[in-house]
Amino acid sequence: MVDLEAIYRAERGRVLASLIRLLGGFELAEEALADAFTAAAQQWPRDGVPRNPRAWLVSAGRFKAIDRLRQGGRLKAAAPELQRQLESEDNVQPEPQEIEDDALRLIFVCCHPALGIDSQIALTLREVCGLTTEEIAAAFLATTTTVAQRIVRAKAKIRDLNLPYEVPGPAERQARLDAVLHAIYLIFNEGYSASRGEALIRYSLCAEAIRLARLVRDLHPSPDIDGLLALLLLHQSRLAARTAADGSIILLEDQDRTLWDRDKIAEGTTLAQLAFAAPPVGSYTIEALITATHAGTLEASETNWARIASLYDLLLRAEPTPVVALNRAVAIAMRDGPEAGLALVDALLASGELTTYRYAHAARADLLRRLGRTEAARAAYERTLELTEQEQERRFIERRLAELA
Repeated sequence: MVDLEAIYRAERGRVLASLIRLLGGFELAEEALADAFTAAAQQWPRDGVPRNPRAWLVSAGRFKAIDRLRQGGRLKAAAPELQRQLESEDNVQPEPQEIEDDALRLIFVCCHPALGIDSQIALTLREVCGLTTEEIAAAFLATTTTVAQRIVRAKAKIRDLNLPYEVPGPAERQARLDAVLHAIYLIFNEGYSASRGEALIRYSLCAEAIRLARLVRDLHPSPDIDGLLALLLLHQSRLAARTAADGSIILLEDQDRTLWDRDKIAEGTTLAQLAFAAPPVGSYTIEALITATHAGTLEASETNWARIASLYDLLLRAEPTPVVALNRAVAIAMRDGPEAGLALVDALLASGELTTYRYAHAARADLLRRLGRTEAARAAYERTLELTEQEQERRFIERRLAELA
């Protein structure tokens, strides 16, 4: 049986990236992507999945695009370079290395400084990792309409300015690096804790984010990239312990730490220490040091919460956002007790910036539960449930509510 949905989730981003390179634009490439998967749905159950599904899909999409243009009489109207690409070597499969590099090229195009920073990130998340506008809106704490408009405007600007589909030279790379790293960070976040759907973890997105981080590091080494790669590896080291056999969530303090990947922890910790030794220290490096503190502890009860809270103090100065402040509040609750953390969380919610952020209400609910304030905890869990679309998270909250009852 062909699991086309799983193949779509795993391959969509890189297939689309290659089609954009071959076809010269988002609109035609997106049509070609849909055509390629339609062809796969018709042929693969009969003929079997090809040895290299990604190359097959890229090739099929390219041929379907040529047919579309010819049937619509649009091929002659295409730019000469595009005509040449489409009409030449129709039967040649794309080179595997070209396909491997296409996602990196696409990220640098999406993160062009001609686009606003929010548009850069939204477009990257949509085109490179295939997140829906709803999922991107959740990452931005923005409305779906706002995100959709950013993406449409960004695509139009890339088309109107005829921005080149390439990895830029060293000087231009530096100008785009912050946006590229942030995009990779958000791709991993969506893989590590999916915003919706049945499965908590999207393993293919985690792996793709780490692959892209390694490519960027090889291309343009810097302490910030070391810090980001360290952070991703340290989080990835815990994937096997984060869910039970039925997919349900296992909290950090309850995880079987013998399942943590010690090779990834060693690599991530070394990279974090290298990045920390090369100031100025960036936010990814500080986050990596926080994660390394957890990773280096064999028993949850031995966690050095004083060190973690101090690192969050440092992170909040480097990145003064409400989400960082929330994570700091949780660390302070673990160091100083739930009452101290609750005061900070309540202040953050009162400011209005985290009103629709489900993890803020979840943190508040847990602190109230630990304080024995059952009715207030129940109300906070119910508010969290209203904001949560991820199925495993919903089931976890429902279990907490049942325990309170």
